[in-house]
Amino acid sequence: MSTENLGPVVSSSHLAEGGFSEISEFEFGLIIASNAFSRWVSRSMSAAGFPDLGYLDVLVLHAVRHRTRPKKLADICLTLNVEDTHTVTYAIKKLTKAGLVKTSRAGKEKLIETTPRGVEACQRYKEVRDHLLLSSMDDLGFDKDQISKLSQLLRLMSGQYDQATRAAALV
Repeated sequence: MSTENLGPVVSSSHLAEGGFSEISEFEFGLIIASNAFSRWVSRSMSAAGFPDLGYLDVLVLHAVRHRTRPKKLADICLTLNVEDTHTVTYAIKKLTKAGLVKTSRAGKEKLIETTPRGVEACQRYKEVRDHLLLSSMDDLGFDKDQISKLSQLLRLMSGQYDQATRAAALV
C-alpha cells in the first residue's frame, strides 16, 4: 500500500488544515517524543535503584548536579524552562527527603546542591543510560551532527512557543 497521499502524520488533522501543516507534524513528533522521554527518565532512574523519583524529580536532580556547584531555585527553573516554581520546590523537598540534595543559605538566598548519595544516583543513571540507550544509538549509526542540529532546532522552536505563549496571555 502506498502512503504517498496520506498527508502528514499528525495527532489532530483539523490543526494541520491550511498552511504550514509541518508544524502539526512537528507537534505530534514532540508529543510522542516527550512522552517517551518522560517514561525513559523515570524508568531508567528506577533501574538505577531510585524507583520513587518521577520525571521532574530526576530532571531537577541532574540540573542541581550540573557543574557540581550549588543552584538557586530560579536558576533550576530557568534551566529547565519550568514556569511553575512550586513543582520544582516540591521536587527539591522530595529529593531532600531522599537524601539526594541538601539546601543551605547564602544570605537570603536558598541554595540547593547534591549530596554524595545524589552524585551516586546521577552516576548510576548515567551508567544505565550509557548501557541501554547510548550503546544502541551508536550501533544504529545515528549521525551525531544531525542530532546536534535537531537539538538546535528544538531550542529555537521552544523560543517560538514561549513567545507565542506570552502573546496568548495578552489575548
